[in-house]
Amino acid sequence: MMLIRKATETDHDGVWEIFSEVVKKGDTYVFPDDTPRADLKKYWFAPEMETYVAENENGEIVGTYFLKPNYPGRGKHISNAGYMIKPFHQGKGIGKQLCEHSIQIAKAAGYHAMQFNIVVSTNTAAVKLWQTFGFKIIGTTPKGFQHKELGLVDTYVMWRGLK
Repeated sequence: MMLIRKATETDHDGVWEIFSEVVKKGDTYVFPDDTPRADLKKYWFAPEMETYVAENENGEIVGTYFLKPNYPGRGKHISNAGYMIKPFHQGKGIGKQLCEHSIQIAKAAGYHAMQFNIVVSTNTAAVKLWQTFGFKIIGTTPKGFQHKELGLVDTYVMWRGLK
């Protein structure tokens, strides 16, 4: 059983543990390997974001996501989200549950669509998962990501309607 809930101040340590592990891998997020913990607030807990955590049956935070407007003003009807799973727990369906939850929350908040601005093309598990939820690749940025092991790789913009 897993509980997905809004993150609180007391969850920052658990989220930081996930964030720092994922970022150090250098294969899915643009943040530098040495991103300081102080930057977690602006990257994962900014005022315009709603941040959620996934807890397993032992109370361990095993995943997290944020939901926010993709752009301010005339672009705020489109949501944006970012997801991270603790590397040890990847492949256990947590990403699927977080995506389902985020789509429900985005719909309830009145967003018209959800867009991911930079999905690394070599992150095939994520691309496939997003596609099972109806996301379409609507654009490609050639060599848009500096992969830690593979060098420059393409990124995708992925989108799905919510209405």
